[in-house]
Amino acid sequence: MQSLWMLVASLLFACMGVCVKFVAATHSAVEITFYRSFISLILMFGLVRLQGVKLATPHWRWHVSRGVVGFSALFAYFYAITLLPLATAVTLNYTSAIFLAIYLALSGMRLRPGILGALVVGLLGVVLLLRPTLHAEQLVGGLIGLGSGVLAGMAYFSVRELGERGEPETRTVFYFSLVSSVCGGVWLLFSEWHAVDLRSGLLLLGVACFATVAQLAMTRAYTRGKTLMSAALAYSTVIFSSLFGALFWGEVMDGAAWFAIGLIILSGIAATHFSRASPVEQD
Repeated sequence: MQSLWMLVASLLFACMGVCVKFVAATHSAVEITFYRSFISLILMFGLVRLQGVKLATPHWRWHVSRGVVGFSALFAYFYAITLLPLATAVTLNYTSAIFLAIYLALSGMRLRPGILGALVVGLLGVVLLLRPTLHAEQLVGGLIGLGSGVLAGMAYFSVRELGERGEPETRTVFYFSLVSSVCGGVWLLFSEWHAVDLRSGLLLLGVACFATVAQLAMTRAYTRGKTLMSAALAYSTVIFSSLFGALFWGEVMDGAAWFAIGLIILSGIAATHFSRASPVEQD
């Protein structure tokens, strides 16, 4: 089944998170974001040229806004990974499906009762997940992680709008990488750079390569598989991340945290289903 490509994507996204957490010992979140974006830009430029896709676009304003929001979401996500257990940071970032449903509603899409229920369940899960966090540093990390979900949902809304305007996916990803690289580069002009040695270089390369291949696998799952099944399998990233977190850093969450994560996953799957399903496609 083509939807099973999402399991490959989820494992690779979890591997990316591991690389981020390791390289954060020597590099800031904005440096990681910059290197991830710049390496991806090089890879996407090669892919665009290989496919013969033209870079000229009449929708450059959408690309710029999507790139800025996407960069902010990526930075917040990487920063949250440095402050929180890996599975918690991943879960908060995956609230993007909930916020995408909200943005669709604000754009004029009629909310079904199922989406309203999904939003309530998801927000309840977020509250339960953040409530047991007593340390101020973790609370800040939790809010940053939630912010990454808010911003990612906004970025996905922009991607949806670009798709409806006929923009090729490769061109959209290329411009995201370009704008994100520029944003990160400008930020680093006024920040401290850290030298890249063999270890950190391999980790930064791993961040970019894992993310790029994961994006390709995710795209294959969504375009050739069933939407709802792919969305459900996407949350296996949380499982992979929890396993890696326990293996490398001894991060073990209690039952209350897993219950909250379960609510968020359930909400994200439901929101994806009710916002995408149509009378023709009921995956």
